[in-house]
Amino acid sequence: MTDTFAAGDAVLLYDERDRQYLLHLRPDGMFQFHQGSIPHAGIIGQPNGTTLTSSGGAKLVALRPRLADFVLRMKRGAQVVYPKDTGAILVYGDIHPGASVVEAGTGSGALAMALARAVGPHGRVVSVERREDHAAHARTTIERFFGEVPPQLDLRVGAVEEVLAETVPDRVVLDVPEPWHAADIAAEQLAPGGVFCAYLPTVPQLEALHARLEKLETYHDAETFEILIRSWNVRGRSVRPSHQMVGHTGFITTARRILPR
Repeated sequence: MTDTFAAGDAVLLYDERDRQYLLHLRPDGMFQFHQGSIPHAGIIGQPNGTTLTSSGGAKLVALRPRLADFVLRMKRGAQVVYPKDTGAILVYGDIHPGASVVEAGTGSGALAMALARAVGPHGRVVSVERREDHAAHARTTIERFFGEVPPQLDLRVGAVEEVLAETVPDRVVLDVPEPWHAADIAAEQLAPGGVFCAYLPTVPQLEALHARLEKLETYHDAETFEILIRSWNVRGRSVRPSHQMVGHTGFITTARRILPR
């Protein structure tokens, strides 16, 4: 079945120098750049991967954005978890189809979207955000990417500790400044063997989290790591690493909940 663009869809346009432009299709919309313009109506109904011609004669390739593309170019409220870290959180947090996950804070919604995809229609993600303005922005962003808030994603405003007190999740994923405050209740509510995962930017926060996990004695195999990513330039026989790389963006800490000794 052909995948075609419809009104309301996100589309990523690549120009002839591989510069990228993210837009959301409106029947009356117009994309304009330094080499002309293309009406959104000329994109709606076209197949994913089609090549378009601007009013100035420039060629642009239209593709449906991957989640990583969308996250890196979407309008942000709060800082996002970058795709390189999101992948590690999904794998080391062992987020799988059918899993029950509690996440905080929602922020701009980047990680919530990845979690909702990973658990699938038979799983459940409860994403909690303290700030109402961030929660509203995240809802709008998520609707722009999926077309709606997926049924398996429950967006809430409040404190994650209150949500944890009424659920028994398989996984807890925290992107909050002081995750150690939620570690206590998570130690009681997480399913045995469940994974606790926290994303933190600084070493002092990391030290405080590990101190709390060790004191509780209900977590096992706590480890922390960071992800560094470097692109390579490949032009024929000229193959070399990029002069720049994406270094530290955050520390990822995971631990397993165990039964009392």
